[in-house]
Amino acid sequence: MNALLQPARLRAALPVLSLLIVVLPMFYLQPQTFSYFGINTLISLAVPIVLATMAQMCVITVNDLDLSIGSFVSFVACVGASILQQSTVLGIAVLVGCVLVYCVIGMLIEWRNLPSIVVTLGMSFVWLGLALLLMPTPGGSTPEWLQQLVQWHMPVIPFPLVAAVVIAVATHFFLMRSAWGTLLRGAGGNGRALARAGWSLLWARGLMYALAGIFGVLSGLTLVGFTTSADANIALRYTMISIAAVILGGGEFVGGRISPCGAVIGALTLTLAASLLSFLEISPTWQIGAQGVILIIVLSLRAVIGRTRA
Repeated sequence: MNALLQPARLRAALPVLSLLIVVLPMFYLQPQTFSYFGINTLISLAVPIVLATMAQMCVITVNDLDLSIGSFVSFVACVGASILQQSTVLGIAVLVGCVLVYCVIGMLIEWRNLPSIVVTLGMSFVWLGLALLLMPTPGGSTPEWLQQLVQWHMPVIPFPLVAAVVIAVATHFFLMRSAWGTLLRGAGGNGRALARAGWSLLWARGLMYALAGIFGVLSGLTLVGFTTSADANIALRYTMISIAAVILGGGEFVGGRISPCGAVIGALTLTLAASLLSFLEISPTWQIGAQGVILIIVLSLRAVIGRTRA
């Protein structure tokens, strides 16, 4: 019993506790949500946010912050509903180019020692402008193969739930358990030691940004696969939600301290909190405020636990 109450264990359990605080009242108010169709509907809305959160987590790993992920996901969604629909080869080429751009941005930040907030804020306008050029008004259509892939109905367990678990586990093993993941995290945890060991910080940061770009592309494609159409502003709110989800899940802005599983749980918590407010018939204008309250409470508890451990 005492082992369970250790500060480190309590700190690790906070994301799970926050998710339960949101989910349990939801199932009590609407028992039908605890069904295949109910879970599939709720979690499907969270999968694009989970992927955007993973992208943000990759950037936070190297002590940076990506203020462009929301507009980037929106641009990818527009590509998926326009260029990818018309030509699969051209659409894939554009998306690969987007990942390369993300890699170059990371390398540029490292090479010139630029503040990531300024660079990514500037890129947010670039991505938004490109999205508006592609799709000035909402519309477009999703390729049939993408819809079928994203909206795949698995037996027994809903596909979005399986996808969230796979994303969490795969990212955890790559970043937290593999040798490559340890090196990449080292760029944020102790870059000087990594450089003295002969590893390139330029490529380490570039690879983390490229990985963020891959997650961003997957987020945009998943989003347009569920919505079947796109809008240049469809995912702008993902920027703030992804940052909050990473922090809610146990990540920190310094030292390369992250928790992939915790970040996924944080993204699910913030997404489901909006659904809970809908069940309570509370205006959607309060949803962002509620997400902020959840984040503040969890961070306060984390600070209290940290002082207890000290």
